[in-house]
Order: sequence, then structure tokens, then C-alpha cells
Amino acid sequence: MAARPQRKLFSRKKVCRFCMDKDLTIDYKDHKTLRNFVTERGKIIPRRILGTCATHQRQLCSAVKRARQIALLPYSGNTQG
Repeated sequence: MAARPQRKLFSRKKVCRFCMDKDLTIDYKDHKTLRNFVTERGKIIPRRILGTCATHQRQLCSAVKRARQIALLPYSGNTQG
């Protein structure tokens, strides 16, 4: 069996959307925006997947945790099963 040649995968450099768009702010009261950064299970999506910079990822984590604390976001996703 001959080995197949490996294809090179091109991956685009991820850019922090908060650094690009200065009008976009991180606010714990804006739960609709924060939903985009949380999985359906309720976990915060990591920085390497989102592409956010370290500063904004820290702000994002604290905003999600504050929103959970005052019950704007759930701690966990759908717990049926």
C-alpha cells in the first residue's frame, strides 16, 4: 500500500474581534452577546478557539461569571438526560 501524500491545511490567523471593532464592548449585562462565547453546555469557549487576545479573554470570562452570578446566564446547559 502506498502512502497518500499529506495535504497542507491552511489555517487563517484568528483575530480578536474586540480589538478590531472598538465599538464592541464586553458587558456582563449584555447576555445576548455573551451567549456567543459560551457553549450549549454552559462552558466558556477557550481563547485558542475564539481567537480573542488575552486581555479581552480575561474580561470576557469575568463578564460571563458575573452574568451567571446574577442569573442572566445559566451555569450549565440543558440538564436533561
